[in-house]
Amino acid sequence: MWRSTRWQEETNVDKNVEKWSTMKDVQEYLGVGRESIMQWISKRNMPAYKVGRLWKFKLSEVDDWIRSGGAAESNEEKDS
Repeated sequence: MWRSTRWQEETNVDKNVEKWSTMKDVQEYLGVGRESIMQWISKRNMPAYKVGRLWKFKLSEVDDWIRSGGAAESNEEKDS
């Protein structure tokens, strides 16, 4: 009985943990290209995590970043 209860608890925890998204997932989610995302990571502190050679994202963090104005064009970029 203990084993099945423990397994159910672990399964429930897994359901509450947000999965990692790939660069391709984020490109499709936001409708932008890889270069835009790479520039946002390097110049605008877009939340992203390098895992080996791959970039990983939490979509909830990306959403928060966008809502806080992270992807908005600045006046300097408009002038260039």
